[in-house]
Amino acid sequence: MKNGHNTLIADAPAEAPIAWSSSSQGGLDMPEAQSGLTRTAAHLHSAMKAAADGVGILLVDGFHYLALFAIGATTVWSALAAFCGMFAKGRAELSDILLLFIYLEIGAMVGIYFKTTRLPVRYLIYIAITALGRVLIEIGGAEHKTGQDLLVVAGAILVLSFAVLVLRFASHWDDPSDTPNHGRQFDRTC
Repeated sequence: MKNGHNTLIADAPAEAPIAWSSSSQGGLDMPEAQSGLTRTAAHLHSAMKAAADGVGILLVDGFHYLALFAIGATTVWSALAAFCGMFAKGRAELSDILLLFIYLEIGAMVGIYFKTTRLPVRYLIYIAITALGRVLIEIGGAEHKTGQDLLVVAGAILVLSFAVLVLRFASHWDDPSDTPNHGRQFDRTC
């Protein structure tokens, strides 16, 4: 089929490349120009993707560090305020001590995430169990609460304890600190 100066071979099989011939002006063949354009576009696309990935990783990591420092600073500030409140009262009640344990667990969770970039879900469950323990103490101290309230909170603590057990056995393969012999030195020559 003739079209101006270019000749297209249209009867070629589907697997064969389409051949273009250039005009007598000495220009590039069309497949070479198209493949050069395709290579340039692919190179530009990969460069843009690499730049966007780098900027995205920088923004996400920056947000994580900023959020970790904010959570850590807020935890320390809240723990100090609670401790000063206990000091001002002249005594610490059991619920106050449990609150300090909650702050300790939050601090440990932030520290672990800062070091490993993995969020230890079990610490969140420990925090929930401790918070429910505080609720249980408040329910026990209140005279107008029923036994049903105590059973509901105790049942929730039991369910969360079972969840910790399941997570501990499930993460046994991923977390070396879950092994019973973690941190112990053994003489393997015996």
